[in-house]
Amino acid sequence: MRPIYFMRSCLSKPSESKTIKSIIRPVLFKPVLALSILGVGGLSTAQAANQDSDYDSAASMSLISLNDEAVAAEDDSDNLSEVANMLEVADDTDDAIDSVRDESALDDELNNELDTDDVEAFDTEIPVESAQVPLNAISPETLKTFVAVVDLVRREYVDAVNDEVLFNNAMSGMLTKLDSHAEFLDAEAYENLRAFTEGDVGDVGIKATYQPNDGYWVITEVIDDSPADQKGIEVGDYLHRVGGFRLDDNRQANDVEQLLSGIAGTQVDVVTSKAGRRKHTTTLQRNNSHPQKIEIQLVDGIAVVKLPAFQNDSREKVLDGLIGLDAPISGVLLDMRDNPGGLLTSAVSIASLFMSDTDVVQVKARQSDPRILSTTGEAILKPLPVAVLQNRYSASAAEVLASSLQAENRATIIGEVSYGKGSVQSVIPLNDEQAVKLTVANYMTALGKEIDEIGVEPDVTLTGSENTWRQQALDLLSEQALGTGVRFVRNPSGSAGTRQSDADN
Repeated sequence: MRPIYFMRSCLSKPSESKTIKSIIRPVLFKPVLALSILGVGGLSTAQAANQDSDYDSAASMSLISLNDEAVAAEDDSDNLSEVANMLEVADDTDDAIDSVRDESALDDELNNELDTDDVEAFDTEIPVESAQVPLNAISPETLKTFVAVVDLVRREYVDAVNDEVLFNNAMSGMLTKLDSHAEFLDAEAYENLRAFTEGDVGDVGIKATYQPNDGYWVITEVIDDSPADQKGIEVGDYLHRVGGFRLDDNRQANDVEQLLSGIAGTQVDVVTSKAGRRKHTTTLQRNNSHPQKIEIQLVDGIAVVKLPAFQNDSREKVLDGLIGLDAPISGVLLDMRDNPGGLLTSAVSIASLFMSDTDVVQVKARQSDPRILSTTGEAILKPLPVAVLQNRYSASAAEVLASSLQAENRATIIGEVSYGKGSVQSVIPLNDEQAVKLTVANYMTALGKEIDEIGVEPDVTLTGSENTWRQQALDLLSEQALGTGVRFVRNPSGSAGTRQSDADN
């Protein structure tokens, strides 16, 4: 795989003819994950709830001048003003960056994971207008202001703050302002996200219930040493907002649980308050991880497959579960309620169990035409009727699978409109302990329909308590069930196979 280069730029003085000189260091990035993730669990808006205050906040503030006298002397070894001075240095143009390509992790994942020879690489060549950035693209004053703010925080903030913390926060803020799915991953978050591909889902370590007397959701449990505990959230705090969702009496306990949960390593903003005090926004990483498993039950001859997320081995686990039933199967109900997504390629491999030679999803990167991902291999479950059960928290890769089955009239979609997340994130390592999760593409259904902020419309809409939905879906699917079931066995080669059963279902 060609290396991806990290470019550090030094800004020259204003000139219409000069451009930024870039110092190119051949740091090899190893993109390991191409994720279609963070459905509802990944929503992390930067908008905090309105801050109520019963006192004049200006009374507790004082103005600090940013004039020359306020900056520490230049001979101070810790002073960042030297960095500001560096920004005044004029450098010649380095044309070498024109030929550097930024190879997407998604591209690597699609070629390696899907084992297809016909998937073209995304064209991620750096455009000339981006490779040679004119000086007026980033004002020297903006960069000097950034340095001044860092220096100000170091000198005047009430508590001492480590420089690495400041710059990590700056990188995190830059990414989260792009969209709700982009993130800077520290060592713990990066490890949890890598663990997710093997089966981990995470939460922030709190539980909450609605208290009618108070009119608020109140935190009733905080797990020791969880992300919430580490950020000072306590039992009895009010929980006002999770991500972009305001919590009120219309929310159900399951809603709040799903908003707080998601793919391990991702983050979410929560707005809390002490009773009667100012609201506070805290960014929490879902690092309280716990393994997820695919549950498969046989109900009146129908295999009910509870698919909580899409990981590397989801396809194999589904087949192993069906073989483990050791009974004839007359239909399959895929329960993807609350599924936040996961690996896009995993959704394609699951679709390949039900359909052969079929387009599953269109993926559109920034600088390329849409790429079509199609099913591969033997469609082992093709003889069986299928239904998909989804809810408003079924997102991303779950929507890819549901929409592809629906487009081919291969399955009946039952439940409510899904979440509507139509973007693909790549996790690009910076080093062994840090990475950037970046939105690198959007996807549409195989028919070219938008999913983002729209979702997948069910064929049969269900309302009322979700506790009854599974039985309603089973009743609908039973009308299509095979009269003679199919038993799944393991071939001598170790692969899954089928055997027609005489059992009448």
